Amino acid sequence: MSRVLVVDDEPQIRRALAINLHARGYQVDLAATGEEALQAAAEQPPDVVVLDLGLPGVSGLEVIEGLRGWTRIPIIVLSVREREADKVAALDAGADDYVTKPFGINELLARLRAAVRRATPTDEQVPVVQTPDFRVDLAAKQVVRNGREVRLTPTEWHLVELLVRNPGRLVSQRQLLQEVWGPQYREETNYLRVFIAQIRRKLEPDPARPRYFITEPGMGYRFHANDQPAAPD
Repeated sequence: MSRVLVVDDEPQIRRALAINLHARGYQVDLAATGEEALQAAAEQPPDVVVLDLGLPGVSGLEVIEGLRGWTRIPIIVLSVREREADKVAALDAGADDYVTKPFGINELLARLRAAVRRATPTDEQVPVVQTPDFRVDLAAKQVVRNGREVRLTPTEWHLVELLVRNPGRLVSQRQLLQEVWGPQYREETNYLRVFIAQIRRKLEPDPARPRYFITEPGMGYRFHANDQPAAPD
């Protein structure tokens, strides 16, 4: 059963889509704002997102950019904006499809099915990431070190997962804070320092000289599957 996150500030559209999707066997999560959408996606990753662009607060484009920082799940834009420039901007930001309002429910459902089909397991990231010192199983949400499971808190796991799913890429402090704690915590960098230190104590051979969870001072963090000796923080 596929999970769909519907993001729209119009209650009647959220309600109509929820009814139609439930009737066809989909699990449905609803969000009325961009902030709610990012938090919902982080807490329970959907298989596909149906997203309005004209949201209050965090815009639809910002939601696309936020999601694309850590996931490749299909995003279908559903918007009244018909200008070519708006469509190009959404697609360039990372959307997979664009449907204009008013829309036919059957067309939207067909596009949704196609998006889910395209997101096949062969296109997805390798579910197990092996390093010289530990193994991360993204599907089982498990880390094993020296043959034993490492007990991570939900927050620690969420941070590990976000970094491991973006190997070698800089993941900004703001993005990590927003995805794990929510938009209101985007400036609380002390949270990250505390939890990254805890992760290093559990996974790094020498937490004082991290090889896998690397700090980029003032910017964010990177994960390297092949150990990369770094200077102490």
